[in-house]
Amino acid sequence: MLDCSTLVDSKVTSKPVLYLPEDFAEPPEVAALRQKCGVDVEGLPVKIGHLGPDVRLPVQGLLYLPHPYVVPGGRFNEMYGWDSYFIIMGLLESGRVDLARGMAENFFFEIKHYGGLLNANRAYYLTRSQPPFLSSEIRDVWQADVAAGRKQPARAWLEQSYGFAVRDHALWTSEPHRAGDTGLARYFDFGEGPVAEMADDDAYYPNVVAWLLGHPEMRTDYLVDGPENPGPGDREKLAAISCDPQASAVCARAHVGTHWLSRDFYKGDRAMRESGFDPSFRFGVFDGSTHHYAPVCLNALLYKYERDLAWMAEQLGKPEDAKKWNKAAQSRRAAMNRYLWNAEEGRYFDYDFVAGKQSSYDYLATFYPLWAGAATPEQARKVAYHLGLFEKPGGLAMSTNDSGVQWDLPYGWAPATWLTVDGLKKAGDLNDAARLSRKFMATVRNNFACDHTIREKYNVVTGSSDVQVATGYRQNVVGFGWTNAAYLEMEHLLTSAGMPEPANSQPPPECPQY
Repeated sequence: MLDCSTLVDSKVTSKPVLYLPEDFAEPPEVAALRQKCGVDVEGLPVKIGHLGPDVRLPVQGLLYLPHPYVVPGGRFNEMYGWDSYFIIMGLLESGRVDLARGMAENFFFEIKHYGGLLNANRAYYLTRSQPPFLSSEIRDVWQADVAAGRKQPARAWLEQSYGFAVRDHALWTSEPHRAGDTGLARYFDFGEGPVAEMADDDAYYPNVVAWLLGHPEMRTDYLVDGPENPGPGDREKLAAISCDPQASAVCARAHVGTHWLSRDFYKGDRAMRESGFDPSFRFGVFDGSTHHYAPVCLNALLYKYERDLAWMAEQLGKPEDAKKWNKAAQSRRAAMNRYLWNAEEGRYFDYDFVAGKQSSYDYLATFYPLWAGAATPEQARKVAYHLGLFEKPGGLAMSTNDSGVQWDLPYGWAPATWLTVDGLKKAGDLNDAARLSRKFMATVRNNFACDHTIREKYNVVTGSSDVQVATGYRQNVVGFGWTNAAYLEMEHLLTSAGMPEPANSQPPPECPQY
């Protein structure tokens, strides 16, 4: 936080501002940043007790965190929610326990001072969280401390951590995050309209509109009619059906002629960003209906979260709490089997609770219940039988649909790949886990040999980091935290299973000309 470059946000080009919590005294080292970095240090205007609608600020800025952290890479210059689980995993694999613990404690700080575990520590993320991995981070750090012989400090830290994990879990069971009466959870963002981090990207929302106009066969209710050149008198109407062009410069540009995106699309778009899968066509085109679904991934993560909370309660001598959390996990598992499991198809699908029907969109998230321990041995066997839907020469594709956006075919991503690999291993399928690890590692290694970079995603059909995203986010960012971590974990999996990669096992790559 004390490095001037940390304060810069490449997504928003306004002057850097560092925000402190409303009830937080300015640390001396932060005060020094005013002169050192030419940054404004401001207190938030209100105390934030929970995530909610946008906090109105004159300018966007970075939210203060007390401990050092690792950013994902590339243009992402802040501490992200689900990225950090994989980064922490990699740090622990590399022996950096103190840094990993500090990152978990930064999330505790967010919960205490910013109302919840945030998408990332920027002011425009105060309306949403990201996939819930905090309990897994706590268990992993605790285990590393115990393995290092720090049992007493580890127990004290677990006692502190438990309360924050309970508060984080509560976000996902509160009314806005409930998927109707299914007993399951959904992704949901408390804000309205287009997201502020798109302020310096004029293309994304107009491109979505243009795509919808060019594909009338894809019937959606995502487009509404509005004025081509809105004036002050149009504000109220547009705010009701789409977004407020006077409150958001992004909104004012987010249309093509008289075609505007609907207000409900923006709710789905924001929820999609909480999911981390931004975007796919899994929850409608461009995930515009994300908030209408109970997703397999989220509910599998929450099942594990509830089992983790039960484990924490047992460690801390809280048997009644443990019973409560185990009961919650059992209830969620039953709901997952009712709404998400498809016995005929032999895999899990998301559930559209608004339409009252199960999706048929094949997505790699079907393996999350294996990682979470929610799948029975028979369910795990049936899901693994369908690996061929996703397995490609360079690893696992996210879906079977080549939609042209980055979280679908032909792209493979480290976090979902690792959860699938580790889920297969946990289910006793070490051979598939090892084979998939070797494929993904070869893709990463071969592309590193070509350009000395590690990327956020890969084209697993070609085994290349050269991605040609048709619309949406087109960059393939260099870094990249979760790819680094997944590679290390796959290497460890192979070595610990006595199945290491032979030296020079891969032929020299033919480097593409990008």
